[in-house]
Amino acid sequence: MIGVCGTAMATLAALLKSRGYDVRGSDQNMYPPMSDFLVQQGITTLQGYRADHIAAELDLVVVGNAISRGNPELEEVLDRKIRYCSLPEAIRDHFLWASRSIVIAGTHGKTTTTSLAGWLLTHGGADPSVLIGGIAENFESSYRVGGGRDFVIEGDEYDSAFFDKTAKFLKYLPDIVVVNNIEFDHADIYPDLDAIRLAFRRLVNLVPRRGLLILGADNADALALKTNARCKVETFGLANGCDWQAHDLQVTSASTRFGVRRAGTTVGTFEVPLLGAYNVRNALAALAVGAAAGLNTDTMAEGLRRFKGVRRRLQHRGTADGVEVYDDFAHHPTAIAETLEGVRSAYPDRRIWAIFEPRSATSCRRVFQSDFASALAKADRVVLPAVFRSALPENERLSPEALAGDLKAAGVEARYIPEVPEIVRTVSKEARSGDLVIVMSNGGFDDIHQKLLTALEARAN
Repeated sequence: MIGVCGTAMATLAALLKSRGYDVRGSDQNMYPPMSDFLVQQGITTLQGYRADHIAAELDLVVVGNAISRGNPELEEVLDRKIRYCSLPEAIRDHFLWASRSIVIAGTHGKTTTTSLAGWLLTHGGADPSVLIGGIAENFESSYRVGGGRDFVIEGDEYDSAFFDKTAKFLKYLPDIVVVNNIEFDHADIYPDLDAIRLAFRRLVNLVPRRGLLILGADNADALALKTNARCKVETFGLANGCDWQAHDLQVTSASTRFGVRRAGTTVGTFEVPLLGAYNVRNALAALAVGAAAGLNTDTMAEGLRRFKGVRRRLQHRGTADGVEVYDDFAHHPTAIAETLEGVRSAYPDRRIWAIFEPRSATSCRRVFQSDFASALAKADRVVLPAVFRSALPENERLSPEALAGDLKAAGVEARYIPEVPEIVRTVSKEARSGDLVIVMSNGGFDDIHQKLLTALEARAN
């Protein structure tokens, strides 16, 4: 039996179970969609951390990177010298040694690009295995077990475990690597951008001579990795000179259409049911992966059209009294800006609300105070709750009150409303038919999406 300590690693638990392992897990806080996913997969989940969860029949314990010394389950594992490993070690040892490992990395777009690439290979008949840090609607899952050689995996630069502070993606034995972009993030792990650059250089150094490195040319730090490569390199983006260049973007309310040139030669016209230039870049990276796997243009074009998206990536949660509510995982200033720009390009005449919860280890910090103001200024109305359960000292913690003030000074109607019930009352009272409400958080946010829809529905009646 394998125990997973921290079922934020739900995907790994399900993947191991699909291979016939008896798996169970424990976590402190579980919320949808992953909590629902675990139930559907029939994986036993134990609420909270207790020493008696470490049963005698456990052969291996996979320790999540949020678990640290003092955790009662970890202390029991160490005291009894039960075999343990990190999540990326478990993935490598159980799945990757015999596979062609396709690692999708970068600060933004990893989950969507992994889902796109995994789906294109699946649609094209390559029968890949896929492991994603979210739930891809085409698979209705965060993983897929295939019989083919390829394993498409989201490569996270976050640390591996309490005993291994190096990036997860360094364990993934890469044959093909995509780097969408590189920016400062994970301020709890990396002291500065140079430390993140080093992690990505180490990833590139693992690609074999016969491998392939696919770099986002619209991001200077990603493109700079070309000098570190000892393998073939291809670039993608909207800029001139890319190996894979998108052009003539046309955004509608349901999709983005774009032309593609490869090395200056027209490949064709593609359409993906996602919004904005940033998703075109994600699609370009997936096309480069598909071409490397031998897929033809027509197959990839049809695959892109049939892509269904990823939960919590600008996911439409519902419409009530003419107001549309979306859930988006964006929590970094660049991701927020790109999401709002994508929505604006599809709905230029609609009023956009942005409700942003500072929750991640980086977004809770003051380091991005001015960047958040610039990003959120792309909305018409902004609502900011209190920073989520941050123990940071006040001089290091993001100030949503000050952020609201900065936005007002820039001419954006913005308010600091600390608690979810008051946010729901305010937005449901003031939103008008035709408005788009984009809720952005990397957590459950107290199920604010459904509460908003319920309140708007009640208003209509």
